[in-house]
Amino acid sequence: MKRAIELTIIILISVLYGTVAAQSSDPFQIRKWTIGDQQREAIVYIPASAKDKPSPVIFVFHGHGGNMKNMFEAHRFDKLWPDAIVVAPQGLPTPGQLLDREGKLAGWQKGPGDMGDRDIHFFDEIFSSLQTEYQIDIKRIYATGHSNGGSFTYLLWAMRADVFAAVAPSAAVAFRFNDLLKPKPVMHIMGEADPLVKPAWQQMQVAKLLKLNNCSTSGEPYGSFSTIYPSAQGDPVVVYKHPGGHTYPADANAVVVRFFKSVSKGVN
Repeated sequence: MKRAIELTIIILISVLYGTVAAQSSDPFQIRKWTIGDQQREAIVYIPASAKDKPSPVIFVFHGHGGNMKNMFEAHRFDKLWPDAIVVAPQGLPTPGQLLDREGKLAGWQKGPGDMGDRDIHFFDEIFSSLQTEYQIDIKRIYATGHSNGGSFTYLLWAMRADVFAAVAPSAAVAFRFNDLLKPKPVMHIMGEADPLVKPAWQQMQVAKLLKLNNCSTSGEPYGSFSTIYPSAQGDPVVVYKHPGGHTYPADANAVVVRFFKSVSKGVN
């Protein structure tokens, strides 16, 4: 009887250890950081190769009222680029510009200095920890996001330009801080029937990008719903214009990854 109990304990310990080991080797993690007095978190995909060779990094930002889980699952950049680290951060309750003025839903700061640069500091902490723990390809850091997350992607470009090789905002504009943007490869995703971020506003944003990056005014087909505008200085602009509304369509994911793979800092 005593022997049977001992064997049972050994088996339970083995199962428990195996479960912990499996969790620790899981490529998907919910990571937490403390920024000031707030705990922040993100879903992070880490490829097995990230400990041994320089890995690209893609940051993915949800829209206002969204969450990291849905954003990560809607895009699955880990499947399209398995060698890249993928980070989907979670926003905090934030007053919206168009909806949710009371700030009950999760989102991102809207401009430089807004909310004490709460989310810029969050990004800095994530990026710093990735650099400490993994082999990061500093020439291949990218960001994409939808709506408020797309605006925050533009804001990261404005405030952390030297970090990124390229960005891909969706359904967003950067009117408050366009003057802070430095030339950089960019893909802008927009819906022709967007009822919130009006297509006319986004066309104005695209015109700003083409001028900033010294692009040709005549584009070339780039893929599904996409046109690429070559740049004389190596900073192309891709416009993904779909017939839908205020969405980041799943079909855009492959085009985003194709674009990101085609550019790296200093090698365009």
